[in-house]
Amino acid sequence: MNPPSSIVTPVPMLRLAGFYFAYYAALGAFTPYWSLYLQSQGMGVAAISVLMSLWYATRVLAPSTWTMLAARSPRPIRWLHVGCWLTLASFTGFLLPWKFAGLFAVMCAFCFFYNAVMPQFESITQSHLHGRSDRYGLIRVWGSIGFIVVVALFGVLIDRLGATMLPWLMLPLFAGLLVSSYCNGYAAPPAMAMHGDETGFRQRLRRPETRAFFIAAFLVQVSFGPYYTFFSIYLGEHGYTPSVQGLLWSIGVLVEIGLLFLSQRIFRRWGARRLLVFSLGITTVRWWVTAAWPDSLPVMVLAQTTHAFSFAAFFAAAMLLLAEYFPGRHNGHGQGVFYGLSSGVGGVIGALLAGQLWRIGGQAAFVASGFIALAAFAIAWYWLLRRRPGVGAT
Repeated sequence: MNPPSSIVTPVPMLRLAGFYFAYYAALGAFTPYWSLYLQSQGMGVAAISVLMSLWYATRVLAPSTWTMLAARSPRPIRWLHVGCWLTLASFTGFLLPWKFAGLFAVMCAFCFFYNAVMPQFESITQSHLHGRSDRYGLIRVWGSIGFIVVVALFGVLIDRLGATMLPWLMLPLFAGLLVSSYCNGYAAPPAMAMHGDETGFRQRLRRPETRAFFIAAFLVQVSFGPYYTFFSIYLGEHGYTPSVQGLLWSIGVLVEIGLLFLSQRIFRRWGARRLLVFSLGITTVRWWVTAAWPDSLPVMVLAQTTHAFSFAAFFAAAMLLLAEYFPGRHNGHGQGVFYGLSSGVGGVIGALLAGQLWRIGGQAAFVASGFIALAAFAIAWYWLLRRRPGVGAT
């Protein structure tokens, strides 16, 4: 007999948090230091921007492909296991010496599979929350903790061992991700695709507010191009050692952790829409400050503290809005579109644009990022707040 609907099943916080910890721990090595590894392999700025753009290019197809395969499978959790196995297998390719063509091929495979698993896992997490989306931040915060631990540790290790050792250092992290995938499962498998589901999803996608949300998410990801692709190189050009670079990356994630721990209280008071718009405004200021005072360590520390809003608050608010815009069986598909359009297409354009702007200079690239974030802020403010007078609770 099924339990009464009034009974709330417990959320497996530890198991869910463990996967986020493992996934973002690996990302904590990849995002800040992979450009340094590529530089150590003899790649120039243009080659690095192309190779790093693959991380975002694969997000165009990988999330939607994996969530669709999972939704159509009688045992969707198998796709999470397969994705983690293929992530680990493809990453071992970096243990071999490659020229540009070889690195390009291995990056394509690795980035595709690594990007495939998280949108599916976001749907797994939502299946356990049963509408209690304000608890999301308390689970997701462990991803930020994993990120900051690895960023701080690997900065010291790279100082001592050199960036060429980065693939060997990262390999155990992906093994941990694989183990964690077997510790998790859906609260209830996503419903199989039914006739009319696709039409319902498209109707939700056509709503003006939903479109504005996706456009703003796309633009803010473009604005992150210079940061995710060249920030460590930018800091190196201004005299910061890898260990100090790691410290600056860590500060950004440390304040992110603090915000996620307070997310329940913040979202109940301000609402997802208001917080998302505010975060976009903070992001605009962040890029302009990074461009204006790169030689001032106190100012750079201050700029990094805004990561709590420009990433953590924005992302948490986006997850709540996605749960509202695409409830139930539509959520996995909505996650796929979100990752594909913002982190995928937006990330590719941001990385490639950063490579072109870097020919002028790093400061010019961050100034341009500020204007792009400003456009995202204006769109979100108009369609998510002004066009919804009196709405701010969700």
